[in-house]
Amino acid sequence: MYRSLVYPILSTLEPERAHGLALKSLRAAQATPGGLSILRCFAGPRDPRLEVRAFGMTFPNPLGAAAGLDKNADAAAALMALGFGCVEVGTVTPRPQPGNGKPRVWRLPEAAALINSLGFPSNGAAAVKKRLAGKRFNGILGVNLGKNKDTPAEKAPEDYAAVFDALKDEMRYAVVNVSSPNTPGLRSLQSRRALLDILAAVDEVNSKLAKPRPVLVKLSPDLDDAQLDEALAGALEGGASGLVISNTTLDRSLLKDQFPDRPGGLSGAPLRDKSLAMLRKVRGKVGKRLPLIGAGGIATAEDAIARMKAGASLVQLYTSFVYGGPGLPGQVVRGIDEFVKKEKLRSVEELIGADA
Repeated sequence: MYRSLVYPILSTLEPERAHGLALKSLRAAQATPGGLSILRCFAGPRDPRLEVRAFGMTFPNPLGAAAGLDKNADAAAALMALGFGCVEVGTVTPRPQPGNGKPRVWRLPEAAALINSLGFPSNGAAAVKKRLAGKRFNGILGVNLGKNKDTPAEKAPEDYAAVFDALKDEMRYAVVNVSSPNTPGLRSLQSRRALLDILAAVDEVNSKLAKPRPVLVKLSPDLDDAQLDEALAGALEGGASGLVISNTTLDRSLLKDQFPDRPGGLSGAPLRDKSLAMLRKVRGKVGKRLPLIGAGGIATAEDAIARMKAGASLVQLYTSFVYGGPGLPGQVVRGIDEFVKKEKLRSVEELIGADA
């Protein structure tokens, strides 16, 4: 129904406007008595065999909503009701900022892809805190941390620590985003020294909590081998709890000459193989020392299972939700559940690293 009736209407709107309309609809549903119950009709099963224990927490299933889908924490409860086991809101910056100039999002429906050059548009940490304060969720809430565009690289640790400090009571885990291609100079923060400084600044706040939050690092799929080794060294030495593999890519060779002149990061189906290959490479380098979250090009249960077999404890999607609609999370979770039953697995955790 979504593909035949709703998406054709949304696709006539500018992509960012359509996304805003979808979030408003989800926000309205979660604010309406009985609204979340209606959304749960789309969700997959609550099967104990789908639970994943990672980062000291139990996730109801391995599927998460990737950062970018709900930048300002407008609809986290609704997204969980649709079947996501966790929702990573953000990227959140310390101060409000508009992001890059529009237009800055382009659909590539033939490729099931998006290109975005958003540049961290954010309501700011204080506004997101107000939206989340006192809320309890039927799943795990994470926060993707970013820096303001006008913050120089040497001051970046202060920005990441400020967002973490503002939202520490609302989040269950945090992700340090140093890999978006849309903020000038941000990807340079994937160096060992820069990551050590950022993680130390966040840990200064985190270590004072009665229950410190897991802090992960999200990496770019465009790192060469030397850059990847640098980033992994920084994450390991800095005490990161895990890694998200991967962010969007600048690699236009994956598009076969479709819109090569559009600026920004490419996401969706063309990124699938590149991100999976990076996940395998990272698992080979770090083994089980750092749990991994697989992201980039995931659209089906088969995609999710492949990431888990390659070493991911959890997976995240975003772009496929734009094209697949509210029924997609439940569809993916049901597919994983059917696979677990067919293979007679005691837990979906048996898949983690099975092919590594």
